[in-house]
Amino acid sequence: MKKLTTKKKVALTTLALMSTGIITISSSYTGASHPVEAKQITTSNTTNPVEKKLPNIKILATGGTIAGTGSTSTQTTGYQAGVLTPNQLIEAIPTIKDIANLSTEQVSRIDSGTSNTNAIMVKLAKEVQKELDDPKCDGVVITHGTDTMEETAYFLNLTVHSDKPIVMVGSMRPSTSISADGPLNLYNAVALAGSKEARGKGVLITLNDKIGSARDTFKTNTTDVDAFNNPELGSLGIIQGGNPYFYNLPIKKHTTESEFDIRKITEDNLHRVDIVYSHANDDRVIVDATVAAGAKGIIHAGTGNGSIHEKTLPGLQDAVKNGVVVVRDTRVPVGMVTHEQIDVDNHFVNSGNINPQKARILLMLALTKTEDSKKIQEYFNEY
Repeated sequence: MKKLTTKKKVALTTLALMSTGIITISSSYTGASHPVEAKQITTSNTTNPVEKKLPNIKILATGGTIAGTGSTSTQTTGYQAGVLTPNQLIEAIPTIKDIANLSTEQVSRIDSGTSNTNAIMVKLAKEVQKELDDPKCDGVVITHGTDTMEETAYFLNLTVHSDKPIVMVGSMRPSTSISADGPLNLYNAVALAGSKEARGKGVLITLNDKIGSARDTFKTNTTDVDAFNNPELGSLGIIQGGNPYFYNLPIKKHTTESEFDIRKITEDNLHRVDIVYSHANDDRVIVDATVAAGAKGIIHAGTGNGSIHEKTLPGLQDAVKNGVVVVRDTRVPVGMVTHEQIDVDNHFVNSGNINPQKARILLMLALTKTEDSKKIQEYFNEY
């Protein structure tokens, strides 16, 4: 057997130590003609990394296109919404479990454009509140159909009291589509709900890598994947590489600052509020019909800057005399309705810059507190 030289002993010792994953050398080898300076080398074991703590995120499923299926991979309209369970959605995104500890619940299974109701929104809001009241829960993601997502989001924004992230997500194409947008949207929503940056910003809507506020974001396209925006006010931020980047903040009251509390609201508390859409050759027929149906509030979606047709105005004036609160809004997608003398003269509430469908949500909640138009105007100014 050959005797190992000192140099070979050092080399073998080095290999043995490297195989354990950690090596520290603080000695030196000095040959007769090759002096070597003392060096310290440290390598870390990457085969057993320290496991970081993941956020606990609850996914509440309500159906919608994101859980929809079509008969072919190219069918992007006419599919069946709300088919898949939340667990099936998660199974399609294996890496999603690397960013959060997930639990799921099926709250409803509907097409939001044809089946959403006040009762469903109340049920969902109460479930969201219950989950966020649990100290173990770090955030909530809600899968939802896009047709009325903005309305549900605004309802939650006004009634749920928590600064933990609440993220609404959906898709414009069903899960069976060749280029389904649901998986990435859901992954981003979970990443957003688990981030510290999303806390205290109210209810958020995320699709197509964008982060929008529940108050200001609305659906701007019937079928395109880039369907949720606010052309005037923009988005709050974007998601890239699973990380949220915020550039704007919501300034209107929401969640923890709201006077409306889902723990004190039931479906029976919510009065009927209807939207009347103005057009050329308009008259009072629809206004009278809503009053006869028992509406306690009317959102008038007027032309331009909230203009009211001369044949419709007497109907709205009579509605106010009968105790109905009238909000003057606009059918125009972008821009605010300015305060005008017509509001003062007729005790109309001015909508500001929220669209008719969101004005309906706010008026419905305001009527749980008061029927005084001046106080309701304050709510519209603040929220």
